[in-house]
Amino acid sequence: MAEEIKSLDELNAAVEGTEAAVVVEAATPAEPQRDELGRSYATGKRKDAVARVWIKPGSGKVTVNGKEMDAYFARPVLQMILRQPFQVAGVEGEFDVMATVRGGGLSGQAGAVKHGISKALQLYEPSLRGALKAAGFLTRDSRVVERKKYGKRKARRSFQFSKR
Repeated sequence: MAEEIKSLDELNAAVEGTEAAVVVEAATPAEPQRDELGRSYATGKRKDAVARVWIKPGSGKVTVNGKEMDAYFARPVLQMILRQPFQVAGVEGEFDVMATVRGGGLSGQAGAVKHGISKALQLYEPSLRGALKAAGFLTRDSRVVERKKYGKRKARRSFQFSKR
């Protein structure tokens, strides 16, 4: 059985002892996670799309499903989405990206690759975590399409009402 605390001083002493241990744990920096080839891996998700992303130091070449980024994501908006994590972290053109993405449409796939790049950057260089987290790139956007309900035309849209 735990010892009984009889005064506020004893309570403060007990609490201070636990706080010191917590501060020591928080002060240790996170270790970079890299494989034997010097790459970091992360999985990114958005809507129905799932992206597997590997990053390694390089010239800034981005390959998605075996194609160049310009060929796979033809729209400039989608290319901009993929470049955002590098711009926020201030490491543009320093990493090569190899991603495989499945499911969803092009917009969801771009979001999934962006999420994967952000997570992989943070694993490769833990000091970048603050900037990426502040920009909201490490949070999985959990919004997905609502399912269709029985008796409805779509998820919420009713069939057209006819009085006659």
